[in-house]
Amino acid sequence: MVLKRLNKAISETGYCSRRGADKLIEEGKVKVNGKVAEMGVKVSPDDQISVNDEIITKEVAHIYLAFNKPVGITCTTDTSIKGNIIDYINHPERIFPIGRLDKPSEGLIFMTNDGDIVNKILRAKNNHEKEYEVTVNKRITATFIRRMGGGNIPVLDTFAKECKVTQIDDFTFRIILTQGLNRQIRRMCSFLNYEVKKLKRVRIMNVHLGNLKIGKYRSLTKEEFTTLNNSIKGSSKTEEASY
Repeated sequence: MVLKRLNKAISETGYCSRRGADKLIEEGKVKVNGKVAEMGVKVSPDDQISVNDEIITKEVAHIYLAFNKPVGITCTTDTSIKGNIIDYINHPERIFPIGRLDKPSEGLIFMTNDGDIVNKILRAKNNHEKEYEVTVNKRITATFIRRMGGGNIPVLDTFAKECKVTQIDDFTFRIILTQGLNRQIRRMCSFLNYEVKKLKRVRIMNVHLGNLKIGKYRSLTKEEFTTLNNSIKGSSKTEEASY
């Protein structure tokens, strides 16, 4: 009989990611066959898993969605928080976001029930591109574009790397990042004495937001998923920042 680690078994039910499962196990909220589970325990397909006394032993097909997150929605699975992304989407299966976009930002975010792919995509060191359109509060100058793209801007306890920045109009620019620093674009703009008025993510790796309307989601196409999956082989987990 094939055994698998409990956190992996939980993630495969679509309940949460492996990291989320580890936290639930540490908090004593997970039971296997009615007994509180310990970290590292392995389970078989015949074992009954429950979280907060709710049986979750249910395998469902993997779901991969592209969602156009509106401003004001919080990327959390904590449904006690008003305006959380889970209640907003109201999907019939348990899904969770891959990474985050902060509350004032909008645009593309992935939603899934596949805990394994979450760990792989969030590995920032793989240089996965994320593209944003950003509107600021005052006229953009050539110096601003050069400084934004040139790297060496302090962000938290490190520095932004060089990145591709192009001007769209007097107040809007496009930026392609491969780093995962917390609120990186907003912090970079602030350092240069600009304030972000609107921030929209329009692409993650090979998946584009396109004409997807705000607040709507769609399934990734077979071609999108195949390309994405091939690009993350060998990845391991980390945490993506919000912007």
